[in-house]
Amino acid sequence: MDVSRSNVTFDYRNARVLVTGGSHGIGAGIAAAYRAAGAEVTITGTRPSAADYDGDLDGYRYLQLELTDGDRILEVAGALPGLDILVNNAGCNYAAENEYDPAVFERSVQVNLLGAYRMAHACREKLANSDLPGGGSVIGLASMTSYFGVTAVPGYGAAKAGIVQLTKTLAMAWAGEGIRVNAVAAGFIRSNMMGHFESTPAMVEPVLARTPLKRLGDPADIAGAVLFLTSAAARFVTGQTLPVDGGYSVVG
Repeated sequence: MDVSRSNVTFDYRNARVLVTGGSHGIGAGIAAAYRAAGAEVTITGTRPSAADYDGDLDGYRYLQLELTDGDRILEVAGALPGLDILVNNAGCNYAAENEYDPAVFERSVQVNLLGAYRMAHACREKLANSDLPGGGSVIGLASMTSYFGVTAVPGYGAAKAGIVQLTKTLAMAWAGEGIRVNAVAAGFIRSNMMGHFESTPAMVEPVLARTPLKRLGDPADIAGAVLFLTSAAARFVTGQTLPVDGGYSVVG
């Protein structure tokens, strides 16, 4: 799916958007969709500069960020003159390092949950000052591991389940400031992180068999949902996690 082929369009001219982890994968798809809709987009990545990535990152402001660095999170938030939308996309799993090791488990939760909360907290005041129709927005990235046990990534799964609950809590706590908080639970989406999965029939075939739409998703599928949730069309939607998974999560 390509958002450019969709008959749904969004107007984000003058909107200020931060997409963490927007340098590649799902984050790059989200950032590109906001840019195409006219937004001023800042992205983050772990490498020193945008030139260190293979993809075309022209047209974005790039800031280096490690989500384990609380001081750097504050610096990134402080570097933004204003903010209307925060997309907490950055994250990764540590399956190759054994997430059953308590230290690795802790790092996964720190990156995928605590880092997202720290960034939202650091951006709260600027989001509250947004004059975007529908108000300022925070979007979290949950996953199928928010709902289903996946033995390879206990820390990642715990963190992504935490994103769902954090979304509900912050939606209640920050509603009075005009900030809406929602999340997207990504299904099996083509990305760098999923390369090995997609090329391994024994892994991908059971997923496709369970998925009613019989395909993997693309970053544009996630981007479309995110742009809707931060738009004025969703101005009465907060505290929700929207699965974008081809129907995977509804199969009993």
